[in-house]
Amino acid sequence: MTEQLIPGAVTLDQLARLYRSGGAAALDASCRGTIDRAAGRVAAAAMAEAPVYGVNTGFGKLASLKIDRDDTAKLQRNLILSHCCGVGEPIPAHMARLVMILKLLSFGRGASGVRWALIETLEGMLAQGVTPIIPAQGSVGASGDLAPLAHMAAVLIGEGEAMYDGAVLPGAEALARAGLSPVTLGPKEGLALINGTQFSTAFALAGLFEAWRAVENALVISAMSTDAIMGSTAPLQPEIHALRGQKGQIEAAAAMRALLAGSEIRESHREGDSRVQDPYCIRCQPQVTGAAMDVLRQAATTLEIEANAATDNPLVLSGADMIVSGGNFHAEPVGFAADMIALAISEIGAISQRRVALMVDPTLSFDLPPFLTPDPGLNSGLMIAEVTTAALMSENKHLANPCVTDSTPTSANQEDHVSMAAHGAYRLGRMVANLNRILGVELLCAAQGIEFRAPLQSSGPLHKVLARLRRDVSTLTDDRYLATDIEAAARLVSGGGLIAASGLELAGPGA
Repeated sequence: MTEQLIPGAVTLDQLARLYRSGGAAALDASCRGTIDRAAGRVAAAAMAEAPVYGVNTGFGKLASLKIDRDDTAKLQRNLILSHCCGVGEPIPAHMARLVMILKLLSFGRGASGVRWALIETLEGMLAQGVTPIIPAQGSVGASGDLAPLAHMAAVLIGEGEAMYDGAVLPGAEALARAGLSPVTLGPKEGLALINGTQFSTAFALAGLFEAWRAVENALVISAMSTDAIMGSTAPLQPEIHALRGQKGQIEAAAAMRALLAGSEIRESHREGDSRVQDPYCIRCQPQVTGAAMDVLRQAATTLEIEANAATDNPLVLSGADMIVSGGNFHAEPVGFAADMIALAISEIGAISQRRVALMVDPTLSFDLPPFLTPDPGLNSGLMIAEVTTAALMSENKHLANPCVTDSTPTSANQEDHVSMAAHGAYRLGRMVANLNRILGVELLCAAQGIEFRAPLQSSGPLHKVLARLRRDVSTLTDDRYLATDIEAAARLVSGGGLIAASGLELAGPGA
């Protein structure tokens, strides 16, 4: 099924659906009139004598050089080919498709001056499964994501490489096999294709969607950890959180209350428990996870706007009947959003790692056996799994350092401040993978801890989560090869299986 996109009004839910499904998308026909008028304005400018950047001039530092009207098509083709300078591993196919969809959305605003035929070719590639091979590295996030978008654009003109029907093919061959024809670029069309923040925005959105899923998992797993160490639910009292008023904190506490309701383990130590307070990693879960939720929602607001934005240059201003050079290609908003997401990912992992450390430490875990093994000494249990979480947590702390502050001048100082949004967003995938493994180890520890509390049972929702885990990972008795257990738990986290088992209902990042 092809998702219909209304430019300027596409929601995070739609984008998340397209990201996860890898489905096709097309612009709603209602935007065609605006697009055609802008394309006509560019065509007229190309025939005129007045210089218009990117239409009949060179690019960047060469903008002062006038190009003959007979060379405008070659100008655009040369632009694409010369900017195909990306390096590194190709990005995943579903991410390349999301980049293409975001480019469609940008064109749909009717300010780029491209012809409808170009849009139809891009839509056709999505529909037929022609996916450009786009290297991951090469963009500094200003003047657009030039190198990666050039690799995307190259396939439209029959150059570069694309994946089609499971094979990597030359661009022209991939188009031909799919029944599509290369585009001969019109005035400004090459520039419109490579100017824009779509690569950075796509990876920031992916980071957002995966981080939000990690938040949901963190709420479920941390509730299990609370029961495993026989923690108190008193800090989840609604009035505590209402008195502060932070939305995410209130939601996190409510979710944990629901997840823990009816736990026999909790009821067993309401009286006679010598402990006065739990450590912060248990007691302050709503404050920390809730704050991360709030930060992710702030980033979500920026990214939803950016996904719907016209971010190439120059832009056709229909109201003023002008073609004007501006700076919407500068990805500073995306860079800030990516850094915010990185901070949230890092902190969710940091507090999760402390819960792992708590559960494996017999001096802190309230009578759980050392390293959660029934026969400590002969067996090491989850000792080194905890060390792995410490390594991943530390790596994420380093990766969370801001990228947006790391500007450097490029293009002979014409582009003298850049956002670094591209690798700021790209790193989020690695960070989320680390986080999912930290949460996976916490899940293994919490499950062991709850089982050691038998015959007492956890709550109904958490019992279902434990049962779901045990379908993939059996209880740890004697030591065994644990790497596969950790990966299986991490897959449950990333795939959403635990959330489904728990019945957790949490409003999304766009709420």
